[in-house]
Amino acid sequence: MDNLIINTLRGLAIDMTNKANSGHPGMALGSAPIGYTIYKNMNIDPQNSEWFNRDRFVLASGHASALLYGLLHLNGYQLNIDDLKNFRQLNSLTPGHPEYHHTKGVDATSGPLGQGIPMAVGMALAEKVLANKYGSKLVNHYTYCLCGDGDMQEGVTFEASSLAGLWQLNKLIVFYDSNNITLDGNLVDSNKDNIKERYESFNWQYLCVEDGNDYIAIQKALDIAKKETNKPTIIEVKTIIGIGSSKQGTNKVHGSPLGKEDGDKAKESYGISLDEFYVPNEIYTEYTNKKINNGKELFDNYQKLLSKLKDNNYDLYNEFTKVINNDYEITFDNLTFDQDVQATRNSSHDIINFLSKKYPTFMGGSADLASSNMTKIDDSTLFSADNIDGRNINYGIREFAMAAINNGVILHKGIKIFGSTFLVFSDYLKPAIKMAALMKIPSVFVFTHDSIAVGEDGPTHQPIEHLAMLRSIPNVCVLRPCDAKETYAAWQIAITSKESPTIIVCSRQNLKILEESNINEAKKGAYTIYGDNDCALLMIATGSEVSLAYDSALVLAKENIKVKVVSMISRELFEKQSKEYQEDIIPSSISKRLVMEMASSFGWHKYSLSNDQLLCIDTFGLSAPGSIVQKEFGFDVENVVNKVKDIVNK
Repeated sequence: MDNLIINTLRGLAIDMTNKANSGHPGMALGSAPIGYTIYKNMNIDPQNSEWFNRDRFVLASGHASALLYGLLHLNGYQLNIDDLKNFRQLNSLTPGHPEYHHTKGVDATSGPLGQGIPMAVGMALAEKVLANKYGSKLVNHYTYCLCGDGDMQEGVTFEASSLAGLWQLNKLIVFYDSNNITLDGNLVDSNKDNIKERYESFNWQYLCVEDGNDYIAIQKALDIAKKETNKPTIIEVKTIIGIGSSKQGTNKVHGSPLGKEDGDKAKESYGISLDEFYVPNEIYTEYTNKKINNGKELFDNYQKLLSKLKDNNYDLYNEFTKVINNDYEITFDNLTFDQDVQATRNSSHDIINFLSKKYPTFMGGSADLASSNMTKIDDSTLFSADNIDGRNINYGIREFAMAAINNGVILHKGIKIFGSTFLVFSDYLKPAIKMAALMKIPSVFVFTHDSIAVGEDGPTHQPIEHLAMLRSIPNVCVLRPCDAKETYAAWQIAITSKESPTIIVCSRQNLKILEESNINEAKKGAYTIYGDNDCALLMIATGSEVSLAYDSALVLAKENIKVKVVSMISRELFEKQSKEYQEDIIPSSISKRLVMEMASSFGWHKYSLSNDQLLCIDTFGLSAPGSIVQKEFGFDVENVVNKVKDIVNK
């Protein structure tokens, strides 16, 4: 039966890629024994694919999706043969790379190589934290990951692996399909790393299976991995890419269908039927049905455990079920701020500490910038393998891994987590932000030092194009608050989000808390902060530039020039409001405008009606004290007042 299932999976992968005339059969064929062994051992309920205490699986090498879809089908998930026949077709449940929320049983979107292991690390981290907090009866499962040679060349893989070893995530088991081939040729042409020594240096247990067809040896390695209590495990399995094909062991079988003739040759070598999409009935009766029944028993037993908890300790039951379902509600009391002037990074720090007292599983940290990002939870300690209760995470200088790991934590569910760095370093983690947006998960990113006001560190640390880049990503909410009140609104949006990642962009420099700023109005994305529609000019500003616009408006008012100031904390939120609201805040009848942001003008032409209505920065910054740099680029009251006069008098 084991061999029959493994070879049937291979046959299905051949048929899927052949019918689509597209796809990656090579790894799907070579890794079939690994995938089968993983799923044979997984505690899952195919009929309740999001059951919380299930084992998780991340196919890091998402191009081998034909293997995953075959596994989901044979294990009883809601994926039928017709779905397999629609592989890579429009609106099918079997897209080219696995997509979370789209296909039941897919625990993470994967495909961009390198991010799979970090997401698995995040899942294992979440399991460890929640098991420590709520007990191993309620939280007790493994995280499995299958990766390939490509993943082992991406830097983010090793960033995350280093942390997994440091954190002793022993319930993380990674299988490495080691076939020595990449798309362009032999692995040795681009990589000769010693994976064993590398992972042992990360504090991982390393195991090796020399024959990738030997599922018994793979099972033995898995059994050893489960006995390890202080380290994650990587199991290198030596496989043959495209096994059975006339092109096996070469890069020619990596990303091209075998075709009918070669596909039949491979099937003959497996000893299975040449019929397309053929699954012997005995697999369904002896394996699939057993897996479904076993899953139902696991799920029912867990529901009984929850029911018993509900009767014995309702408060704990209520908290636990709400956090794992992302339904935990917070009463957002009105915060009071001690200062009249405060950098929004400091405002964010106040709110982080407010949330840590309100949300039982709130945690996060920074890529070695906590004291600058102001992200420390003051009444907690540093998370470590020896201090699992700690809620502050030191990710080290690993921005990309931080973001990808946090995505895995959110995918796992049960923890609200955030990651932070300087806005200029969002370049390093943008791919993970895209993945969060694509997966529709509420990851939270806090970026500080948001402009040229960083000052002396100069153009290497002064963001210019970054806000435009972040705003260009679909399904991302970018918030640049102007003061403490708007920062509070930003965090309320972030903590209550269900299907979108949130980016909170904070200042390093102090900003005055405006009497006219409004928490509830800020949640609409943009609102009037000074003046009305009976004005000579409309000013639109974000972040620290709102105060500048406000101060300039007061000077202009003394000269009988009426302006309206709009604080636009989030373009995305504003553009979701009704057309009537948008027209009221930014009337089309007001043609004289000034848009102000200490960043690229890219994307702002939607709101300005000409280039001379923009006060932005389309060059790199300068190294000098922040106030001098701002004045050099025209971000001071005198220049703004003069620019407004020029526009009004045209």
